[in-house]
Amino acid sequence: MHELYRIPSHLRSRSISFENPRGEPGAGGQAASPLGQGRKGAPARMIAPGDTVELANIEGPGVIRHIWLATYDIADTMRGLVISAWWDGQSHPSIEAPLGDFFGFAHGHSPAYSSAVHSVGEKLALNIWLPMPFVSQARMCLRNDLDVPMLVFFQIDYTLGDELPEDVGRLHALFRREISTTPGQDYEVLPARRGRGRYLGAVIGVRPTSAHWWGEGEAKIYLDGDEAWPTIAGTGAEDYVCLSWGLQRNAYAYHGASLVSRERTDTGPVSMYRWHLPDPVFWQESIRVTVQQIGIEVDLQDPPTSLEGYKGSLRERQDDWSSCAFWYEAIPSAPLPALPDLDTRLHDLPRHPDLNTLPLQPGFSLKDVL
Repeated sequence: MHELYRIPSHLRSRSISFENPRGEPGAGGQAASPLGQGRKGAPARMIAPGDTVELANIEGPGVIRHIWLATYDIADTMRGLVISAWWDGQSHPSIEAPLGDFFGFAHGHSPAYSSAVHSVGEKLALNIWLPMPFVSQARMCLRNDLDVPMLVFFQIDYTLGDELPEDVGRLHALFRREISTTPGQDYEVLPARRGRGRYLGAVIGVRPTSAHWWGEGEAKIYLDGDEAWPTIAGTGAEDYVCLSWGLQRNAYAYHGASLVSRERTDTGPVSMYRWHLPDPVFWQESIRVTVQQIGIEVDLQDPPTSLEGYKGSLRERQDDWSSCAFWYEAIPSAPLPALPDLDTRLHDLPRHPDLNTLPLQPGFSLKDVL
């Protein structure tokens, strides 16, 4: 991106979609439609209930540069479809996350927004721009955990022949959700990892379960043997995403909140994010990332007038938190913690009343969506 004028002779550009599932040169768009061969014959696919579709299986070296995907704009699909990726022959995935959270938002829905990592269209066109290097193989799959077929369009853009350094990290992504956090116990955005890596940041969702402001908990990053106390200590949840005095719907390149129903005391959902790109967080031995579960109980008609009064109003809280953390890590890397089950992922989200009536299910036609 810093030298857009270069034309490297060793790189080859490729793209995978259902129109060219192997990304082979000169092999795209051959499927036939009623208009004839090559006339939009395979733009999308229905993924059957319980099925896993292999989106990509690429021999390296190379770098996935961009992924675009579109499906139904409902919480069921955003949390019911799971994207997974394996790098360089590891038997366990380095990425395993619900579709929506991997593409930049919590709670199964987002207003349109863009950051340095994601862009989300008005009708939930999904994009991720993080480079995903691999040396020998990249494999990516999409699993349908719902009990009805799901319509999916996608495109993966990548290069082959990249000259990767020996210490190249592979992209990892982990989704977590605690429907009810434990008072006095910090929420783990990234449980402990060992080895070497670079923490990129996270998409964080909060659904407050009681009144008053919930976001006084400090973000903590424990590095290279930190146990009781972290090396990096923030000053509050909204401060961690580089906002202040509560949350506002501000979506910037490296930080912000893409979804804020109301500020401060409302119990509606919040989706926020922080990307450590120009301010990198490296670890050489270990890392752990947490956010305290602390709020403040004040009378807004008579708020504290001193710092000591403010501290006296702090309270431990119990809310609904989710997160999708992203980082680069050398391989071999340890397996990810288990993905929460479908009921946990979808708990208390606005579900579609009848998934069997979705357009383009068997028995439906394009007139249902046009």
